[in-house]
Amino acid sequence: MATAIFYPIFAQVILTFGLLLWMGLLRRDALRAGETTYAEMALDDSRWPPGARKVANCYRNQFELPVVFYVLCLVAFEIGAVGTLMLVLAWAFVASRLVHAYIHTTSNRVDQRGAAFAVGFLIVLIMTVLLLGHLLLAGL
Repeated sequence: MATAIFYPIFAQVILTFGLLLWMGLLRRDALRAGETTYAEMALDDSRWPPGARKVANCYRNQFELPVVFYVLCLVAFEIGAVGTLMLVLAWAFVASRLVHAYIHTTSNRVDQRGAAFAVGFLIVLIMTVLLLGHLLLAGL
């Protein structure tokens, strides 16, 4: 069961790679369409068209809270704290990130995006408390 924690990790990684690929395609298309030039965007990525910027911002966001998620999952695996609850929380975090990414790259409504982020944050916070409790109970 412990290795099952790697499935939500890889799901999150796949989301990140998908956003990277999408961002690259949108940027390529923007350059080909003449919506921006290499010189314009070299020092200021705000020169990309709005759609490409939304996806780029969403991609960058995958290196914020999800990094903490990765660490927590690896800690859970290492200390033997992977159980049903931890797996449910890990998958719920990935689901919150999928919802967050969908909102971020479509309507980009900050209130909805913030709510999805808050859910993910709460899940990571719960995972942290559970892992700390596991360590304290184990006397580590």
